[in-house]
Amino acid sequence: MNKMFYIFSIVKNWKDKIYINNNLGQDPPLLSKNSFGIFFDTKNDTTVYFKPLNEVFSSSLKTDTKGLVLYFERDFIEEDDEEYALDILNLFKLSSDSILKIKEKDFTAIATVLSLIKEEYKHKENAYLLIKTLLKVLMLKLIRIQNSGYLKQDLNQKRVFLFLKLMESNYIEETSGDYYAQQMGISEKRLNQILKEKLNLTAKQVIQQRQVTEIKRMLKQSSITLKEMAFYFGFESLSSFSRFFKRHAFMSPSEYKEMIES
Repeated sequence: MNKMFYIFSIVKNWKDKIYINNNLGQDPPLLSKNSFGIFFDTKNDTTVYFKPLNEVFSSSLKTDTKGLVLYFERDFIEEDDEEYALDILNLFKLSSDSILKIKEKDFTAIATVLSLIKEEYKHKENAYLLIKTLLKVLMLKLIRIQNSGYLKQDLNQKRVFLFLKLMESNYIEETSGDYYAQQMGISEKRLNQILKEKLNLTAKQVIQQRQVTEIKRMLKQSSITLKEMAFYFGFESLSSFSRFFKRHAFMSPSEYKEMIES
């Protein structure tokens, strides 16, 4: 797809790519499950809850909790550099139980950015670039806060970070947990124990989840055929690719593509 056309289409339809509300409530109707979600709970303390791609908010967060919820599609970060996109994925995966505690002095600056985002969100025209810029500022501030506390985290949390970083660069070609365990200098059994403890998933499950997320993104944005996509992800046949996707997304790739195009 022509990059200028891609950016234009995002700008034209940016209201379908981001959602802001003062109440958690139900998932926004216009956004897909393949969207990031952040909830800022400021009633009792400054706690930030994260909803990774294709997942839900922490079960400890009640839907009637007061605060600010912000959803945004992956499109909002894909025009930026790879390192920033990786930091975003790590931010949503590495917080303990997808939660980040923020000190009051740090939250003051975040509250200012949130206020600006809410103001621009009200505008119907010419707000995309401002929203995108402010969203990046918000993400970078959250990443900085996360990283400042990262040194205090235990060895296993650091291993989770390393695994996710390795996976993000290799998940297309390397789908075996043993590959990542060898790179990290531990056994596959130990890697799975750590991931189950921290993410409640095995290495294979995390890799497959990442693949499904990427397949959905490509089905939405790419013009390549399903057969070419199956080959790209290393499947021996289109049927095995379709079975894999249906097992995780509960519909075939063609059905998913029809759904998002309807």
